[in-house]
Amino acid sequence: MRSIGLTAGLVLALFLVLPAHAQQAVPEPSGYRMSDYKAPTPATLDGKPGLSTAEAHDLWIKKAAVFVDALPQAPKPANLAPGTIWRDKPRLDIPGSTWLPDTGYGALAPVTEDYFRRGLAEATGGDKTKPVVFYCLPHCWMSWNAARRAKALGYTHVLWYPDGTVGWSAAGYPLAQTQAFPRP
Repeated sequence: MRSIGLTAGLVLALFLVLPAHAQQAVPEPSGYRMSDYKAPTPATLDGKPGLSTAEAHDLWIKKAAVFVDALPQAPKPANLAPGTIWRDKPRLDIPGSTWLPDTGYGALAPVTEDYFRRGLAEATGGDKTKPVVFYCLPHCWMSWNAARRAKALGYTHVLWYPDGTVGWSAAGYPLAQTQAFPRP
């Protein structure tokens, strides 16, 4: 009877540990993630661990970094009946962040690449050495891809906060409603 209890306990322990281990085991792709954006992400960006909530909060409190949200924005449905009023879903963000929706896909149209470039330049005041923290939601490749894209544009101090607004809010930190960076 005792060996059954030990075996059941071992199985339960493995069940509780494996999901965390599986999260860490996601390898970094050599390029951008091109599909299945809502899936476990690597623990690192270019070999550097993602920020913890405490680390992200410390940067935010000290105003030591620019925060950029890469969460996509829901598009207006194409088949709305005439006269239907459409309101974008509000986005709650880390206060002071710049929201650059749709910039975390694996491949971007030239107009979206330009939007990303302009948004980052405005958020950083054109300083490519300024620390920039990218985030969205947990298990979302959008912020990971956007962070990698910023590095490709020459930004030298790119950080990634994988827990995003969910981790931030769970820690009791404030969120504020924001609007997307304006498109041309």
